[in-house]
Amino acid sequence: MKREILITSDGSTTIHLPDWNEQYHSKNGSINETYHVFIESGLKMVSENEVSILEIGFGTGLNAFITYLEAKKPVNYVGVEAYPVTPEEVQKMNFISVLNAKDNNAIFNKMHKVSWEEKHQITPSFSLLKRKQFFEDITDENAFHLIYFDAFGARVQPQLWTEEIFSKMFTALKQDGILVTYSAKGSVRRAMQAVGFTVERLPGPPGKREMLRAIKKS
Repeated sequence: MKREILITSDGSTTIHLPDWNEQYHSKNGSINETYHVFIESGLKMVSENEVSILEIGFGTGLNAFITYLEAKKPVNYVGVEAYPVTPEEVQKMNFISVLNAKDNNAIFNKMHKVSWEEKHQITPSFSLLKRKQFFEDITDENAFHLIYFDAFGARVQPQLWTEEIFSKMFTALKQDGILVTYSAKGSVRRAMQAVGFTVERLPGPPGKREMLRAIKKS
């Protein structure tokens, strides 16, 4: 499938798939979306002293990198990705310059260069395990405080936004665990509720009216 580098509204890059008219991040701002959906509405809501995160769609590594930049506590990060981006595509991402994070360029590169299927200590307080895996094959149980659900949209991959998938997410979370996603589709909300999540609509990132946050209530 053809892939192009696109500059989003906040000046940061993303990968665009013209055949699907879909991209890895919001065209209204890759970095803005990450901060709004995953950091402000997700990471900052976790009260534990050490947080375990599962990302559904590791992609360009932007969510992992910004989590590293913003985390005030130790993080154990697991990123699941069926089709990893290429080293050439990683080098075309301009996140370091837009984030003014030149001092952490080596960390971003390390996240992409470390091997898959092995846990790596990126820094003393941030571990990363990248799993090359289809989302339907996830079998974690009671393992994570937080899930970043950042799959391609339901318009192009509806099979990733079903009760079957969200049941796996529910099982993977610890009690009172949180799942956040940019999506606000009614069908997505209903699928989450059907498997046991308590779901709330929140104001969305730039370009979207709403987003969803789901909690596994004890």
